[in-house]
Amino acid sequence: MARLSSAQAKSEMPHDAVVRRSLSILGATGSIGKNTLDLVSRTPDAFEIIALTAQNSVAELAESAKRVGARLAVIGNERQYGELKSLLSGTGIKVAAGPTAVVAAAAEPADCVMAAIVGAAGLEPTFEAVRQGRRLALANKECLVSAGAVFMAEVARTGAELLPVDSEHSAALQVVGNVEPASIEKLTLTASGGPFRTWDEEQLARATPEEALRHPNWSMGAKVTIDSATLMNKGLELIEAYHLFPVNADQLGVVVHPQSIVHCLVSFTDGSVIAQLACPDMRTPIALSLSWPQRMTTPTKKLDLVALGSLTFEAPDEKRFPALDLAREALRRGATAPAVLNAANEVAVEAFLARRIPFPAIAQIVEQGLDGGESRGLIRSEGGLKGILNVDAEARQLAHSLLDRYV
Repeated sequence: MARLSSAQAKSEMPHDAVVRRSLSILGATGSIGKNTLDLVSRTPDAFEIIALTAQNSVAELAESAKRVGARLAVIGNERQYGELKSLLSGTGIKVAAGPTAVVAAAAEPADCVMAAIVGAAGLEPTFEAVRQGRRLALANKECLVSAGAVFMAEVARTGAELLPVDSEHSAALQVVGNVEPASIEKLTLTASGGPFRTWDEEQLARATPEEALRHPNWSMGAKVTIDSATLMNKGLELIEAYHLFPVNADQLGVVVHPQSIVHCLVSFTDGSVIAQLACPDMRTPIALSLSWPQRMTTPTKKLDLVALGSLTFEAPDEKRFPALDLAREALRRGATAPAVLNAANEVAVEAFLARRIPFPAIAQIVEQGLDGGESRGLIRSEGGLKGILNVDAEARQLAHSLLDRYV
C-alpha cells in the first residue's frame, strides 16, 4: 500500500516567510477555499495566487480574484463565462469557463495546489494537479475514497508532495511523522458526533436539513456537514487514512469526542498514545498544509485546557448511525466498492437536502447501492481514473433509481 512517504521525505517549497510561494485554489468559494483565502489575505507577501476556480459562485469568485490578485479565474459553469469576464474586465485577470478549463487551471505551474473541490467533480482537476509533481494540499476526499489506489500510485509516480487538509489526517501526519511503521499499533480518528449525537431513532426519522446543518463545532459546507450528521464523514476518513498512512484496515478506529479538541490519537506498541490537540478551526490544518514542515501563524483561538475543564470520549453508536460500518464494509470489499459507496452517498445527501428522503434513508440508500452495485458488477478492479469515473456514473444512476422508493 502506498503511503505519505513523499510528503515526509521532502519539502520543495521554501520556508522563509518572506519568500513568495505560488498557490492555486481549486474550489475557492467553498468552506476550505474561503479559509485558505483568509490565511492568504493575512500574509499577502507570502503568496502569489496563480489560479482560483469555482463552480457557480461567479460574483464571489471575481471578488476573491481581485482581492488577492489572481492571474486566472475559472468558473466551472460555462454559462457564467460572460458574467465573469464582465466582472473582471480591466483587471488583467485571465478568465476561463467550463470543466476542461478547471482541469487546465489545476495544471498551471504552482508551488502548491489547494484541492478543495467537493465531491467526485474534483477527481479530474486534482489528478491533474498531482501530475505537476509538486505540493498538493488535499481537501477533496473523493480522490482517496473513490480512487485511492490509483491516486496514490500517481502521487508516487510523479513524486508529488501530498499534505492532507482534513483535521484528523493532518493531526495523524503530525503524530506519525517519520516513525517506524511497525511501531504503530492503532490510529484512532475522533468524531464530534454531529448535531444528532444524542437523538433517538424517532427523532432522527423527523430530522430536517436545517437541523442537520447545525453542526455544534465546525463551520463546513452543506455536504460535509450532512456527512458529519450521519457519521459517513468519519467512515470516508477511515478509507482516506487507510491510503495515507502505514496501517491496515483493522488498525483504524473511531471514537466520538464531542468537544472536537483531540483530532487523532496514535497508539504505539510500547503502550504510548500520542494525540494532536487544537481548537476546532479548519485554518489550523490548512495553514500546516501550506507551510509544512514549518508552521505559519494563524488567527485561530488558542487552546486553554483549564477553561475547557474536561474532554470526553465515547464509542460511536452504529445502530443509530450505520453509515460508519457501511464505509468499513466498502473498505473490506475493496476494488471499486468505496467509489460505489461515495457515489450513492452523494446522491442520497443531495436528495435529503432537497427534502426528497428522510434522514435515515441516506444510509439505507448507501447500503442498497453497495449491495445492488455488487450484484450489477460495479464492484470491480479498475486500473485508471477513467474506469473509476465510469463506476461512479453507473453507481449514481443506480442510487437515483433507489430514490423512487421514497417519492
